[in-house]
Amino acid sequence: MWGNAKVVTDSSGQQAIALTLDQSTSSAFRSKKTCLFCRIDIEIKLVPGNSAGTVTTFYMITEGAWEFHDEIDIEFLGNSTGDPYTMHTNMYARGQGGREKQYKFDFDPTQDYHKYTIIWNKDWILFLVDDKLYRQIKNNQIYGAPYPYYYPMRVYATIWDAENWATQGGRVKTDWSQAPFTAYFRNYRSISCSPFGNDPLCVPGSGWFSQQLDDSRKQQLTQVDSNNKIYDYCQDPKRYKNGPPPKECGLPSK
Repeated sequence: MWGNAKVVTDSSGQQAIALTLDQSTSSAFRSKKTCLFCRIDIEIKLVPGNSAGTVTTFYMITEGAWEFHDEIDIEFLGNSTGDPYTMHTNMYARGQGGREKQYKFDFDPTQDYHKYTIIWNKDWILFLVDDKLYRQIKNNQIYGAPYPYYYPMRVYATIWDAENWATQGGRVKTDWSQAPFTAYFRNYRSISCSPFGNDPLCVPGSGWFSQQLDDSRKQQLTQVDSNNKIYDYCQDPKRYKNGPPPKECGLPSK
């Protein structure tokens, strides 16, 4: 789309897209098609070394007026050398956002590719890392909670400078002497499950389109919440000191 985005051959001989950030420009690519309910997989190798201030993203978003947009986000917040990346997740529905949860990894995401997955169907949004469930968002529209349901989204990947907030709330700035910063993306896959699709993985009750989380997935969520989660918007008392948290925070999440 813009900036220094290149198709390259990585060390394993596979094609990848390299997105590069320097002090003059960011870079990005996007999918050719949109989808309404789909599974998106992509492998990413993040910026190594001192990546403070940088943000590498993989997200889905509707097209049209920003104030009414839907969005499903994975953002990787860079850090100083030796400190771990933060995986920042969020969701917008009809312009309502503020559903952030953040996670740390049990591995170094800069040393090799890891698979990141967004699954979006009419009942759940699921975020997976190497096929392990890190987060789920339940469709609680019946209780008045926002959920992206009616409009197709397009997939984007970007790298950009967010030194005003990305690393320790903006206290650690981008070290431009380390530029250019480069992240690599490969093995993109999209499976659409619109009402008119015929993929067998999209049949309700089967595969990833199942309306319920099985015991294995629930156990993964419990493990991740205990070992990897570092921020949860529902558990931020400073954020809601003048009023209650969003409605879904008081509803069953599994």
